[in-house]
Amino acid sequence: MGARRFDVLVVGAGPAGSTAALVLARAGARVGLVDKARFPRDKACGDLIGPRGLQVLADLGVPETPGLDVGDMVVVGPTNRRVVLPCFDGATYPGRARAVTRCVFDDALRTAALDAGAEPVEGRADVPLWSDAGLDGFVVDGGVALHADFVIGADGATSRVAQVASLVEESRVLWGFAVRCYVDQHVDLPAITLWEQDRWRAFPGYGWIFPGPDGGANLGIGVGTLADRRAGAAAVQRLPAFVEHLVRLGLLDGASASPLPRRLGGWLKMGMVGTTPAAGRVLLVGDAAGLVNPLQGEGIAPAMTSACAAAEAILARPGRAAAHYRRTLARSHLPYQRVAATGHAALVGRPRAVAAVGRVLTAPGIGKALAGGWGIFWNELLVGAAPGRARRVAAASMWIGRAATRTSSVSRWFRQMADDAD
Repeated sequence: MGARRFDVLVVGAGPAGSTAALVLARAGARVGLVDKARFPRDKACGDLIGPRGLQVLADLGVPETPGLDVGDMVVVGPTNRRVVLPCFDGATYPGRARAVTRCVFDDALRTAALDAGAEPVEGRADVPLWSDAGLDGFVVDGGVALHADFVIGADGATSRVAQVASLVEESRVLWGFAVRCYVDQHVDLPAITLWEQDRWRAFPGYGWIFPGPDGGANLGIGVGTLADRRAGAAAVQRLPAFVEHLVRLGLLDGASASPLPRRLGGWLKMGMVGTTPAAGRVLLVGDAAGLVNPLQGEGIAPAMTSACAAAEAILARPGRAAAHYRRTLARSHLPYQRVAATGHAALVGRPRAVAAVGRVLTAPGIGKALAGGWGIFWNELLVGAAPGRARRVAAASMWIGRAATRTSSVSRWFRQMADDAD
């Protein structure tokens, strides 16, 4: 069995892993970038890179992948009322998202990391390697032992790195499952639907139809399951009924999705709950750290920002990288995740409550009044938002959220995590 030694072993070459590898390699670190897949490869996703993700690309000097710029978004409520969430330029991010397939985007980011000097390793991180200092690397399924001073887990919601390093409390995790397919239909504005198959029995998640970069569309549904991963099958089972709902709404031509095209699904680990993001020489980023927005399922932007933070912690404070990284996450993500994760945990499993929230947010007058702030708050864009009424609404939402969730068990978990980061 051969052996190789790196400064940092990054497991997973999606947006989080490739971003971390890029930052580290540019700084002169010897980086191994491991992934079980051969690139380019597909991934279940809504295929939208949000404003913060685009800003990370700009900050790193990585050209944007060819795609389609997307701005305002439509939300369709349970009673079919529609609210347009406007997209604003922020002080620290652009006022747009970008539609790019993960097959194209992930390959481009990985290529940028390899061009910077990261070394590719194709194979599954299989057998963990240990030293007196803790996790020392992995044997990949090809039989090569990969040792490193640090291991970054960027291997998704069901992270092998997190499992081996005992950084996840499975009973606390807020799991979700999403399934999507591509259809041959032009879509003007991305649309999210708060859906009820039966009146006042809201689906515990939402559905979407987003414009694609090639003139088609990405449609799918995501379901929150709390700690019960068996409930993830609901997303797959209900996709055909959701497609029929889109047809009734006039958002989809039935002929475009008949027969239903190839579907692809994947797990989400949301809101950080139940995951310790770093300990010793192991740092988790992106989905592996639970950094998926609990309210709308976005994962690319927090994957990239957390990857930059992890890489910078290793470079700046190698002796205390885990603590430095936890403090950074506590400042940048904990305030929002605490409110959003607590709200998510309180609503999933309560279909009438979910239905009521959807009705209120899309009610005449209320939806329009809240739309600007809703878009900022929902998309975790309050920090860096431009001054104005929309920012004030988002800030008020955050204040109300903190007050309403202060005593919950999820909020207590976050307070403990914040204390541990100090």
